[in-house]
Amino acid sequence: MDTNKKNTLLIVDDDKSNLMMLSHILQTEYNIRVASDGKAAISIAKAYLPDLILLDIVMPDMDGYQIFTALHNLEKTANIPVIFITGLNNNSDEKKGLKLGAVDYISKPFDDMIVKLRVHHQIQIINQMRTIERLSMIDQLTEISNRRNFDHRIHLEWGRAIRENVFISLLMIDIDHFKKYNDTYGHQQGDKALCMVAQILTQTLKRTSDFAARWGGEEFAVLMPNSDSFGGLEIGEQIRVNVEAANLLCDNGDVTKVTVSIGVNTHKPSLSCSIDDFILKADRALYNAKNTGRNKVCFYDE
Repeated sequence: MDTNKKNTLLIVDDDKSNLMMLSHILQTEYNIRVASDGKAAISIAKAYLPDLILLDIVMPDMDGYQIFTALHNLEKTANIPVIFITGLNNNSDEKKGLKLGAVDYISKPFDDMIVKLRVHHQIQIINQMRTIERLSMIDQLTEISNRRNFDHRIHLEWGRAIRENVFISLLMIDIDHFKKYNDTYGHQQGDKALCMVAQILTQTLKRTSDFAARWGGEEFAVLMPNSDSFGGLEIGEQIRVNVEAANLLCDNGDVTKVTVSIGVNTHKPSLSCSIDDFILKADRALYNAKNTGRNKVCFYDE
C-alpha cells in the first residue's frame, strides 16, 4: 500500500452536528465521506469502498444494526470493518454490536483523542493486514506476482470472460536450458536471469489488465484478458524477441544470454469449460515449442 495515500472513512449519522464534529476531528488524517441515512450509506460504501465505517446506531428508517447487516450481506462491502458510534450507555447494545461483528465502539459525547486513537488503531490493523496480504502474493526473488496471486487472478478473469463473452489468452513461458545455465554460471547468475525475464515481461505488457506471474522454477505465466489469439501470439513473440536481445553480465564481465519457449492458448470460456483444461492446453503448446527447437512461440491448436 502507498504510505502517502490517505485511508478513506465513511461516517454515518443522521445528526449533522455529529457528522461535522467527527469530520473535523478526523479530516486531517483521512479522506472523509459522510451519509445521514442507511440508503445513502450503503450506496456510498458500494461506490467508494471505504477502509473503515463509523456507524451511528440510533437512526430513522434503518438503524445502525440494520445498515451493518445490509452491508455485510453484500459481497463488495462485506469485509469493510465498522466502528459503532452511539449515545446509548447500555452494555447490551455494545454486546449486540460486537456480536454482529463490529470491530469497536465509540460513545457520545465524543472525546477527540479517544476518537482519533480508536480509528487510528483500526486503520493500522487494516494497513498491516493489507501489507501482509500483498507480500504473500509477490515472488520474493523476481518481485512480480507469484503462483498464489495468479490462481486468484485467473479465477476472476475467467468469470469475467464468461459474463462478457470474450476471449482470454494465456502464455506459458519457460527459460530454455535453465539447468545448464545454472550449472555453467552458478545459481546467483541464474537468479539474475530469472529477474531479467520477469522484468522483460512487465515491460513488454502494455495493458494494465495484462498480468505476469512467476509460475515456479524457471517458468512464468502471462494472463491476457479480452485478448484473441492474434494478441496472445503478438505479445508472446515480443517477449521472445526481447529476451533473446537482452544481455546478462556476469560478475567477471562475461556477457551471457538466455532464450525462452512460449506456449499460447486462447479461449472464449463458458460454464462447461474448466480453467485446468485451459492451462493444460497452454502447457501443451509450451511443450511443443520446447520439443521443436526452443526459442519459439507455439499456439495450441486442436
